Amino acid sequence: MRGFSPQRFVAVLMKELLQMRRDRLTAAMIVGVPVLQLCLFGFAINLNPKDLPTAVSIDDPGMFGRSIVAALTNSSYFRIVRQTNSPQTARRLLDEGRVTFVVEIPVNFSRDIVRGSQPDLVIETDATDPAAGSYALAAFNTLATTALRDDLVGPLKARAQGPPPFQLVTHLLYNPESNTQYNIVPGLLAVILTMTMVLITCLALTRERERGTYENLLAMPATPLEIMLGKIAPNILIGSIQSAIILLMAKFVFGVPMLGSFWLLALGLAIYITANLAVGYTFSTVAQNQLQAMQMMVFFLLPSILLSGFAFPFKGMPGWAQDIGEVLPATHFLRIVRGILLKGNGWVEIWPQVWPLILFLFAASAVALLRFRRTLD
Repeated sequence: MRGFSPQRFVAVLMKELLQMRRDRLTAAMIVGVPVLQLCLFGFAINLNPKDLPTAVSIDDPGMFGRSIVAALTNSSYFRIVRQTNSPQTARRLLDEGRVTFVVEIPVNFSRDIVRGSQPDLVIETDATDPAAGSYALAAFNTLATTALRDDLVGPLKARAQGPPPFQLVTHLLYNPESNTQYNIVPGLLAVILTMTMVLITCLALTRERERGTYENLLAMPATPLEIMLGKIAPNILIGSIQSAIILLMAKFVFGVPMLGSFWLLALGLAIYITANLAVGYTFSTVAQNQLQAMQMMVFFLLPSILLSGFAFPFKGMPGWAQDIGEVLPATHFLRIVRGILLKGNGWVEIWPQVWPLILFLFAASAVALLRFRRTLD
């Protein structure tokens, strides 16, 4: 047995360093992944969301109602995006996911306070994500009470030192028990499909290159579109089986309610599965080997988990992070699946999330077709 040779060691070392220098994508991932994680966790993740969109239904335009609206406007937790005198209109905004809170100031609210009774002050919140508005909800009672103290003067001054002059009524809609499984389990459907569908197709062409069968593929009288569809179509069935397993376990193991249309959910699933398969196929047209393809998959999966609203409240992230999240298909599918299962949303409510998925699907497919190489080099 030959002993250790420094010359052979240096030769192997130089060979590996040269290989690393040539593999620019891997080198970029070595730097890019930790930088991406630091930026996302350091800047984008916020467990105490503020500036949450709020709708106010004002049926009493009196002094006390105006003071509460002014307090909400000046608060860092609430951002009033709509004022109306119709509770139904405000509730529709909540169903569509356009607001997190609805504050209802009922008829004769100011008159009842002056008369010494405690009128109801209603706040409704979208509890599909229990963590999203918990801090804001806890601060609302103190905020409203403080807002009315300057108005309780003269004969009403004594009431400013006592309990709140109103009765706070809190409605946790769509998930009244704040069960985190109702939020997490449907979200896992999006994450698992992203991981598996992108992984399956990101190896589609790189596996052909490494096995030496890519030349046979190019020799076939098939267009790039036909090759792409042929690679993607069988995997839609795999995604459908995975979806069925997850939904059955969500229903019978975790007790997740399923209020909406099954066929509407199936349509959303078909578009989402195909979009992720198109992303994976795009990666396979760029990567030179399977290792690079898997690295690109991780680079796509990480933002899909952190910026989609699955792991952390979406509305708690800064604007730039929300802009990135709006590009990701997982963000829109999370809203679709939670809306259908927990809210019973119909086509009108989910369409604002469906068309971005369709647009993403066509964009990813177009990039894949443009990147498809008809040569071996």
